[in-house]
Order: sequence, then C-alpha cells, then structure tokens
Amino acid sequence: MKAHGIVHKYGDNVDTDVIIPARYLNTADHKELAAHCMEDIDKEFASRVKKGDIIVAGANFGCGSSREHAPISIKESGVSVVIAETFARIFYRNAINIGLAILESKEAAEHIAAGDEVEVDFTTGSIINHTKGEIYCAKPFPPFIQEIIGKGGLLNAIKGGN
Repeated sequence: MKAHGIVHKYGDNVDTDVIIPARYLNTADHKELAAHCMEDIDKEFASRVKKGDIIVAGANFGCGSSREHAPISIKESGVSVVIAETFARIFYRNAINIGLAILESKEAAEHIAAGDEVEVDFTTGSIINHTKGEIYCAKPFPPFIQEIIGKGGLLNAIKGGN
C-alpha cells in the first residue's frame, strides 16, 4: 500500500477544534465536514487539497477532544496520509478506526516542507521526499492494521468489506 501527493504542512499541537471547528459538528455529512477541514488554521485548505495529498505536522497532532469528526474530515478531504512527529492517542486510534493512514516520524516532520512531493510506502514505513531527494523512516503498521486502513476502517474490516 502506497500514497503519493503534495504536502500541506502544520506545526505542533494541531487540535481537533482546528481540524474541524466545533460549529460544524451538528452534521454527519462527511463531505460537509471536509469542506470545513482545517479552515481555522488554513482558510484555503479545502479548496487547495487534492485527492492523495499528504498532511505533515509536528508533535501532538489531533490533541483535544475525542471526536471522530476530525479524522473523518481529513480523510474525506482526500488526504491519503497524515505524517506527524507524534499523535494524540485518541486521534491515533480514531484515525485507524475510520481508515485514515497515519505515520509517526520526527525526521520527516522536521524536514518535509509545504509543497514537497512525497511518497509513502506503508509496508516498509519508507517516506520519500522527491522534492528534496531525501528518505525518512517511520515504523510501519503491522499487517492487521494495514488491512483495517486498506479496507477503509475497522467496521469494513470486520464486515470483510472493501
């Protein structure tokens, strides 16, 4: 399983209220959530993001409340993977549950810049920055978590769906 896209870069402590502002939590429509993803930190994100793009951030990405709306809005916006130095634990688990690929790599978080073209191999944990000609490492998920992400989330994996 691989991802390839252009990077949208953010700093440390990006909380769930910034990922999807609370004023939009009254909808369960995933497309509506995606339309407002990151708008309080990056007003142009929803109009700039393309299918396959990648978010790279610093430490403690997804801190704050435990709502699943945050990883859902990111996934629905077309982002193929979020790479961060570290993730808040509840966000980490919610991302896996809904099938959003995430990887922790301090080196990648420090060296990758906004606009870089990056490729990720989920099997090996290899992160290739084609713009800078650099390779970074992340610990890959075990096969059963790769299967959950590949099937679009925990419920689909349990049902045997795709």
